[in-house]
Amino acid sequence: MATAETLRTPTAGDNSVLAFDVERVRADFPVLSQSVHGKPLTYLDSGASAQKPAAVLEAMDEIYRTCYANVHRGAYYFSQHLTDRYEGVRTKVAHLLNAASDQEIVFTRNVTEAINLVAHSFGNRLSAGDEVVITEMEHHANIVPWQLLRDRVGINLKVVPIADDGSFRLDAYESMLGPKTRLVAITHTSNVLGTVTPMKEIIRLAHKAGALVLVDGAQAVVHSKVDVRDLDADFYAFTGHKLYGPTAIGVLYGKADLLKEMPPFLGGGDMIRSVSFAETTYADPPHRFEAGTPPIVEAIGLGAAIDYVNGIGMEAISAHEAGLLAYATERLSAVEGLTIYGTAKEKATIVSFTLDGIHPHDIGTIVDREGVAIRVGHHCAQPLMDRFCIPATARASMGLYNTTGDIDVLVRALEKVKELFG
Repeated sequence: MATAETLRTPTAGDNSVLAFDVERVRADFPVLSQSVHGKPLTYLDSGASAQKPAAVLEAMDEIYRTCYANVHRGAYYFSQHLTDRYEGVRTKVAHLLNAASDQEIVFTRNVTEAINLVAHSFGNRLSAGDEVVITEMEHHANIVPWQLLRDRVGINLKVVPIADDGSFRLDAYESMLGPKTRLVAITHTSNVLGTVTPMKEIIRLAHKAGALVLVDGAQAVVHSKVDVRDLDADFYAFTGHKLYGPTAIGVLYGKADLLKEMPPFLGGGDMIRSVSFAETTYADPPHRFEAGTPPIVEAIGLGAAIDYVNGIGMEAISAHEAGLLAYATERLSAVEGLTIYGTAKEKATIVSFTLDGIHPHDIGTIVDREGVAIRVGHHCAQPLMDRFCIPATARASMGLYNTTGDIDVLVRALEKVKELFG
């Protein structure tokens, strides 16, 4: 029998007391009612960037229309009001990650900048011969910054191989750790294979070897609950636009004692304590790492996105997406000539595939005419493409608003691709 609680009127995105209602969720995303080439939009590229719910769009619009000002530098009402809201988002992010303090949350433009910040600032503590460990499945954003550090300082970059099914090889990883290992930088979830790495064990082994760990959580924080204290992560980075928030806002979590020891990354604006022509002293973290005018409205948008996701509940999202992944894997596996890359047991809703004899760019172009948006190419992971001896894949990446019907539309579109190339 329904109770008064289960019968209450839900707010946008609030599925906390009801069964996950994907159609009600979809109604929160204006773009999903659009058509492309005369066909209803089927958006399967959330791994590149997720669509935005009305709550995020309205929060950002409200700032520009009613109370926009710069933050941390005005004595007038709008500036102080917006400073409070901007800093309030820092608290929301801390709660999202279960950080110990707001002061452990640094706003960046994106996850790439967050990783570069660590490579530059923490990297100053490394010297020639020190080792940084990454894996074959990393995104370029978690490869290139370490190569720049290698060229600048002389570190050794070690790459952990992965298994043929895309799973993380814990044995190979452990064998690479040693007294010279200073930092491990590994994705929490592969943007190509969907593989979820055993991060808690990765971190435990790294700490046992005396190394710190940076986690690239760009694809992970979207799909499941992240607890940086339970993981014991030293650094954790993610970006807002994959979490149903705006672009140009990212987050770097860092343990407070580490951030306090790190020098600034960029100079100017809020990162100073005092400046003279003789000397500059720097603000405490996190502001030490937030030079210039920060992404004010984007941070407010990120806060609205966090509220939205929390309103639904990460457990409900994870359960919904697990069903989608199982359905997508079954349906796509049944397409003759289709090969899926990445079949690890622990996997997010990302399915990369090829079709025999058909270049992924042709796949993407043809399914687009059916209203289906997928990503094709090397996905900023060229070394991973080399690992599987392929130039590119097509990738369907799903979010909380996708349905099994979206998968059916994709499969029908792929059959048309095969007909055209048959």
